[in-house]
Amino acid sequence: MANNRNNESAAMMAFLTGAVLAAGVTLLLTPKTGKEVREKLGEAKEEALDKLKCCAKEAKFKMSRKTKGDALQYDGGDAWI
Repeated sequence: MANNRNNESAAMMAFLTGAVLAAGVTLLLTPKTGKEVREKLGEAKEEALDKLKCCAKEAKFKMSRKTKGDALQYDGGDAWI
C-alpha cells in the first residue's frame, strides 16, 4: 500500500513539474511583450475566478435543502476551457 502511494506521489510531482516547466518555456518563447503577457494572464485569471464563483454559487444553491431537483439546470453553454 505504501509503495502504491509513493508511486502516485511521484507521478503527481512529475506532472506538476512538467506543467511548470512548460509554462515557463511558453512564457519565454512567446512573441508578445511581458506587459501584454501579464495583461492577458490577468484577464484569463479574472474570467476563471468569475466562472469558479458562479459554479460555487450554483453548487451551493443545488445543495441547499430548499432546492428541488430540477430547480436549476445547466444548458451546456459557456465553456471557458
